[in-house]
Amino acid sequence: MATVIAVTSGKGGTGKTSLVGAVSSCLAALGHPTLCIDMDVGLRNLDLSLGLSDRALMDFTDVVQGRCPLEKAVVEHPQIQGLFLLTAPFSLPQGVAEEAMLDLLFQARQKFDYILLDAPAGLGEGFRLSVCGCDRAIVVSTTDASALRDAQRTVTELMTQAGTIHLVVNRVQPKLLKKLHTTIDDAMDAAGLPLLGVVPEDNRVMLAANQGIPLILSANKGAAVAYRNIALRIDGQRVPLMKIR
Repeated sequence: MATVIAVTSGKGGTGKTSLVGAVSSCLAALGHPTLCIDMDVGLRNLDLSLGLSDRALMDFTDVVQGRCPLEKAVVEHPQIQGLFLLTAPFSLPQGVAEEAMLDLLFQARQKFDYILLDAPAGLGEGFRLSVCGCDRAIVVSTTDASALRDAQRTVTELMTQAGTIHLVVNRVQPKLLKKLHTTIDDAMDAAGLPLLGVVPEDNRVMLAANQGIPLILSANKGAAVAYRNIALRIDGQRVPLMKIR
């Protein structure tokens, strides 16, 4: 049965889009047809991270407003079989209701094993559309106090939408944690969520994004391993947390 996962964050800069692109790539590489939907209207970047900006011509509003069927709007990655993208529009037209989004997700559930929605940061209309039909949610946060506070607010909004909510602590810098006298457990307590994964700060993430190359095609250590482990856990496998030094 297909699983819809909303990937959210309380604030920008947590690396949410990089996580969606990398984890979606890994799920597809595991043999699961996977669709990632960019819901960040006006500020879309998922197409750039996946190297699909020249291919993604239709967006999710073309589907929900009946201008294009889902199977023609999605774009398959040329190098990662089973990985598909549905991008966001530059602006959200009036009249895009939750019912239309739920219908889009119903169609997607018939064709894909996993659907990951890259929600915009914050709690606006894009967030509402992103979480209205999700089965699970992932809150992405860094370890700084402002990100964790905003993550708490996001969790409060998600409680009535998602059956399962997990935390990913992203861009972890052990030396910084030591200076702040804090731990990953402290971050879990602050967010109030069980932990799905820990991802180290890794310059290869930004390098791959700027080159338009999915991380799993350009790296096999650091954040790439952490994202792969998150995909395995989503898929129901038991994988120990990565030790970050």
